[in-house]
Amino acid sequence: MRIEKDSMGEVQIGAGMLYGAQTERARQNFPISGIRFDRRFIQALGAIKKVAARMNQSLGLLDEERATAIVQAATEVMEGALDAHFVLDIFQTGSGTSTNMNANEVIANRAIQLLGGEIGSKDPVHPNDHVNLGQSSNDVIPTAIHVAAVVAIGEELLPGLRRLMEALAAKAEEFDDVPKAGRTHLQDATPVRLGQEFGGYASQLAHAIRRAKAAARSLSELAIGGTAVGTGINTHPEFGRRMAEGLGEELGVELREAEDHFEAQGSRDAIVEASGMMKTVACSLMKIANDIRLLSSGPRTGFAEINLPAVQPGSSIMPGKVNPVMAEAVCQVAAQVIGNDAAITIGGQAGSLELNVMMPVMAHNLLESIHILGSVSREFAGRCVHGITANRERCLYFAESTAALATALAPAIGYDKAAEVAKRSLREELTLRQVVLEEGLLSEEELDRLLDFRAMTEPGTP
Repeated sequence: MRIEKDSMGEVQIGAGMLYGAQTERARQNFPISGIRFDRRFIQALGAIKKVAARMNQSLGLLDEERATAIVQAATEVMEGALDAHFVLDIFQTGSGTSTNMNANEVIANRAIQLLGGEIGSKDPVHPNDHVNLGQSSNDVIPTAIHVAAVVAIGEELLPGLRRLMEALAAKAEEFDDVPKAGRTHLQDATPVRLGQEFGGYASQLAHAIRRAKAAARSLSELAIGGTAVGTGINTHPEFGRRMAEGLGEELGVELREAEDHFEAQGSRDAIVEASGMMKTVACSLMKIANDIRLLSSGPRTGFAEINLPAVQPGSSIMPGKVNPVMAEAVCQVAAQVIGNDAAITIGGQAGSLELNVMMPVMAHNLLESIHILGSVSREFAGRCVHGITANRERCLYFAESTAALATALAPAIGYDKAAEVAKRSLREELTLRQVVLEEGLLSEEELDRLLDFRAMTEPGTP
């Protein structure tokens, strides 16, 4: 053990740990959940401290020796080499000050090591005076959330969504010639093509991609430079702009200084907006997954219009049973994301005057939503959608059996007569074709023209 001091007195810290007194107090105060900050959030914190050291050196506020040591230590934070020293629960001070100080102390002590000093001495590198120079927890933490989310959207969510969109679009093309019964209210409706259903799913993913990009654009505006309350006290007037540019270069993303630092620190509207986008994406994925579950239900007693690849046994008691487990995973992810959004929505209302005080939980929930949506989209595409096949005979049988085919006959025989035909078809378990021919309502040639599935399912067909 070693002894460190802060403004409240002495604190014992475990030997070998790079964090300091403020982190240790927070560790003791918040043994709440065991949930730590996302790796991407820690990476973003490291990037902020790294770029800040460079900016402060370029502005003549930090000497080269200290700046170089801080940059190296912060790089190690970015790379995950010091993750064991980030020990705090996400349920902590609402500003995230504890975690900002965790980063400041770890980087300062590692820099001291690199310079040959004694850990905990705050000499020659001080966690506040040097690592946190020109910053406040109140602008660092919201900046870290935004930066981490922008990077995660680009590296995790968008690739997953694109892969799923491409898989669904390929199935839309493959199934374009498969007629089947449409269903509204889960009841028989006029025919559609299986490819059209899958094309609709692919379009949902295209919209999801646009929503994710829009979320990233909103999040690319950074609070850094506002320091404590948005006024920029104790920082250089160029710091915010230079930090946004430097972070963008460091991480390969587009970032910009906030248009108004009071908005950027007093509210978390961009996070609420981004979470709403994630919730919308989740709802899209759940709709698609549930449709695929329905279309593959059976295989003997359900729709059985498509066949899913078998990825694992489905029951511990029923031999041979195979379940739509990938679709079920998608639905569970969607439920989690919707729950995350509820917490973020509540958090977004916790902006009391110049500061929001629910940032850690908002950070965790947003980054989790981005991560699991990207991951489940990727796996759903690879382990389910790519392997889907159409049960063509089953689809055709339903297309020909749906009583809603009477809709196509109504222009020729009238609505009321078409309704009578539909009811008799259902009552006597006959096809519409059989009823119409038996009653002599239309010729076979006329029926063939009216019941042409391709023409019936083409948009704009009269």
